[in-house]
Amino acid sequence: MGVIVLGACAVWALITATAHDGRPEGVLLAVLAVAAGYASGRILGALLPVAAPCAGALAGLGLALTAAHTTPGPQLTTPLGHGGATAALLAQSTGVACCAAWAARSPAQRLALRLLAVGIVVSAAVLGSTTGCAAGAGVLLCSLAAGRMRRRALGLGGLALAAALVTGATWAVAENVLPDGLTASLEGQLTEHRVLLWRDALHLAGHHPALGVGPGRYGELSPTVAQSLPPDGKPHSAPWQQAAEQGLVGVALLAAVFCWVLYSLWRSPRSTTIALTAGAALTALAVIASLGNALSFTTVTAGAGLLAGLATARPLADEDLESVLNTGDQTPRNQLEP
Repeated sequence: MGVIVLGACAVWALITATAHDGRPEGVLLAVLAVAAGYASGRILGALLPVAAPCAGALAGLGLALTAAHTTPGPQLTTPLGHGGATAALLAQSTGVACCAAWAARSPAQRLALRLLAVGIVVSAAVLGSTTGCAAGAGVLLCSLAAGRMRRRALGLGGLALAAALVTGATWAVAENVLPDGLTASLEGQLTEHRVLLWRDALHLAGHHPALGVGPGRYGELSPTVAQSLPPDGKPHSAPWQQAAEQGLVGVALLAAVFCWVLYSLWRSPRSTTIALTAGAALTALAVIASLGNALSFTTVTAGAGLLAGLATARPLADEDLESVLNTGDQTPRNQLEP
């Protein structure tokens, strides 16, 4: 299913680029990063179910700390540019650390890994990334709450609903369908510039609902981008960038990728706590991507694939135990015979 969904994203990007002379390289790179990260996560999660996510958490923290263009100052409601990418990396790192804690067997290891997750959240506050701090704290709390939840389908469904509500809220703000007082309050938090970028994206999507204007061409056609100094050519919202550049089919494919990840977590052989923790971290990424351009960074998309792969991998130790239980004690008994 994952191959089909990611393959469809790549093919559709090529189709829309051909129709409007677009530049699909960014989309293709993101698809490749997700696929490579997911495959790596499945392999490493099977071989090193605790060490691999621990190393991934440290790597993500290191990337966030050493980001050359980390935006200083609070980033809770304005995760533009590198600030959004830093927040996404911190949220993912927190989720990976929590997954490693649930995979560990000894209480000392679990405590150390949970302290690592807390340290990542504190690091986000030190960096000035309020978005990363809030997202990481939310992931950490969801991970702790997952220990009391027995039905993962209910938890994953709630996470999907949360992502859908945030996306719907961004549409409502851009279309100005909320009450005036609420709209003014949200625009003040999100900044007028961001809302204008969203409105340009929806305007382009309304005029080109089928194929969009072509990948990479939003910046050429957006009046708000033309007046920005310096312009980056992004609407700073993954759903509305897809809508503007690849039409409604592009939005549907983006949603399909998120649904595929949640479905994979539902079917994962790992414990419910690991599946829900990974789902919370990926939902945090979806929320940040709805408000910024975090998915434009390869490290973020590769990290998302890695997290999903680690949370859906079947550790080899589990497979060996299952094989012994299915075959009985015949092998050990044969080895004892002279």
